Amino acid sequence: MNPEPAFSLGIEEEYLLVDPETGALGDAPEALMTACKAELGDQVSPEFLRCQIEVGTPVSANITEARAHLARLRATISRQAAEFGLAPISVACHPSADWRDQDRTDKDRYERLSQEMRGMARRMLICGMHVHVGIDAPALRIDLTNQFRYFLPHLLALSASSPFWQGDDTGLASYRTTVFAGYPRTGLPPEFSEWSAYERATEVLVAQGIIEDNSEIWWDLRPSARFPTLETRICDACPRLADTITMAALIQASLRMLWRLSERNMRWRQYDNFLIGENRWRALRHGLDKGLIDFGAGRIKPHEELAEEWLALIAEDADRLGSQPNIARVREIVAQGNSASRQRAVFAAAASAGASRDEAHRAVVQRLIEEFREGL
Repeated sequence: MNPEPAFSLGIEEEYLLVDPETGALGDAPEALMTACKAELGDQVSPEFLRCQIEVGTPVSANITEARAHLARLRATISRQAAEFGLAPISVACHPSADWRDQDRTDKDRYERLSQEMRGMARRMLICGMHVHVGIDAPALRIDLTNQFRYFLPHLLALSASSPFWQGDDTGLASYRTTVFAGYPRTGLPPEFSEWSAYERATEVLVAQGIIEDNSEIWWDLRPSARFPTLETRICDACPRLADTITMAALIQASLRMLWRLSERNMRWRQYDNFLIGENRWRALRHGLDKGLIDFGAGRIKPHEELAEEWLALIAEDADRLGSQPNIARVREIVAQGNSASRQRAVFAAAASAGASRDEAHRAVVQRLIEEFREGL
């Protein structure tokens, strides 16, 4: 038997900064970034737009440690932002802000991206959540990438938090996913036969000067360019800390389940991106309101049924990783709805109570501010 990978965790979140009274976006002043860095060091950084801020936990041995790190990061950002009359929200798209009104962070890398992506870069008023899972062996990382693609739509449906764009209800659960699709090298990762095939393919782009390194490959799931990890990037930013931790625990336990199968000379059946992509579309369009295709069973299953089957698959792994209470929360998410459905419910309730369109959007932002602080 091969040594078990560490399955360590690192979580990155992107936040928007808003005026708690008006709900409008506000730029992060330099003094705010200085104050945050004084407490958090390189665990905090500016993002592409000045209204955004990014955090990343240290390497965590388990989900309990990851939660403690992320709670500290959220609490610090919330406290420091309040000193400047701002509040952070963790959501994939602001309900009403216009991307045309936002200023870009003055940074060489962002300047280069802006020049390369032009109008697409300006529209990137979106926030995601990334989860790194420590897996040392490159061959195993690429093998698990191939197998884990199947679960990416399930994660998107659970985390979807972007129903609104510039004040309009898009009819989608994750509008962020469609915005990011305008970038090259996004979407589902292709299947590679081995690690060397992945390296050869990416080196073609590096050699031509198209990308600097693998960090400019933005698939929903990728071997990290900087760390010996698999990085899951499909999730919308989750407003509630507990939901972020549930997503991270599901990812970690599912990857261990796939590794466990490989140790028994078994593997998850791989499906073409054509089929997985259909589930990805269903997830970004409907969230949890409609089910996903179970390709083995040959039918669409509701998320309640999918969640129970998923939990059963990874129960042994969650026990080993100490994350059973965290993954069990998936039942609560499915029953109560994801953030997209909660935002729509807040908007509808405010409108029914006589609020104007702008007032209803402010009510949504206020709820997002409250949810950011839950569990801190």
